Amino acid sequence: MMKLLLLLWSGLKFLKFGKLLTTGGTMLLSVAAYALVFGWRYAAGFVLLLFVHEMGHYVAARQRGLAVGAPAFIPFVGAWIQLKALPHDAETEAYVGLAGPLAGTVAALACYFAARDTGSDLLLALSYAGFFINLFNLIPISPLDGGRITAVLSPRVWLLGVPVLAALFFWSPSPILILVAVLALPSAARAFKYDPDLPENQAYYGTSLEHKLSYGTAYLGLVAFLAIMAHDVHDMLSHLRG
Repeated sequence: MMKLLLLLWSGLKFLKFGKLLTTGGTMLLSVAAYALVFGWRYAAGFVLLLFVHEMGHYVAARQRGLAVGAPAFIPFVGAWIQLKALPHDAETEAYVGLAGPLAGTVAALACYFAARDTGSDLLLALSYAGFFINLFNLIPISPLDGGRITAVLSPRVWLLGVPVLAALFFWSPSPILILVAVLALPSAARAFKYDPDLPENQAYYGTSLEHKLSYGTAYLGLVAFLAIMAHDVHDMLSHLRG
């Protein structure tokens, strides 16, 4: 089955029918893959949550005048948007980085309130997935969104993300955590060697105290909110695990 999925993915790369095919095709591929494990209703809802998250990044990037590609999906890895033009400074990077988890949190909340109104375990499970995925994305190390947001404070904050990833791996080993750790290695090395006095670092990371406070407060508030919601919804789903 995995060989078939890889073959389909390779074929999609060579199709030239534009952004709609890239996004729609990879979304359908992801739904099909997740449906094999979780069923099609959960799979469709989960992929839609990822789509809303990525569209948050997409809209924010367009607002800041950045050239950006449409969202693309890889089953059991996630989704991303391709920035064709890099942010000019850390504040722009933080703005684009924060927009994804914010949009994703709104989508998870919509599932949560709909679940409370209807008594749907499916929607409640989707809300938990949304809260957890967005919380995971806020781990403060690049390439995760948390690293892009906390860069406005200092790249040295990324060093806090290293023990978090290590603790998560020992708590629940996962190939995804290994992949994230490998991708995060260059960022951890940059954070360790970071010199705030270098002109290029001052040009990119030199932001006002107001921006540092506003993004720092938004980041910590969102982390706290998502942690509380993920914990509470996890407890609410205990009857399904039992």
